[in-house]
Amino acid sequence: MERDSIDPVTFPGTPTVPIGDVPAELSADAVLLDVREPDEWEQGHAPGAVHIPMADVPSRVGDLNMDADMYVICRQGGRSARVVDYLNQIGFEAVNVDGGMVAWQMAGRPLVADGEHEATIF
Repeated sequence: MERDSIDPVTFPGTPTVPIGDVPAELSADAVLLDVREPDEWEQGHAPGAVHIPMADVPSRVGDLNMDADMYVICRQGGRSARVVDYLNQIGFEAVNVDGGMVAWQMAGRPLVADGEHEATIF
């Protein structure tokens, strides 16, 4: 059975924003934190995103600017929702990006890849 779309993962109570609310220009004040695994990142990611796999976030939280607008993304929204909940518990103001990188690609937002291959999420 083929599907025309992949449903995002959502968690009630987790602050979430649509892809369109993520700034086109990322900076020290607007961070897109990608919490996917290294192989997912290498396949394709948003230009200017910060990559910290979900399991590494607690040990690398000092690498993040607590004053930045923090947009957290994964493939579909499940892992990033958990990271958003964690970051908000320790004082960040983070939001989950609805639909994750799947929605990012479907919305036609730019992608880059590590290596010679074409950037893609799915």
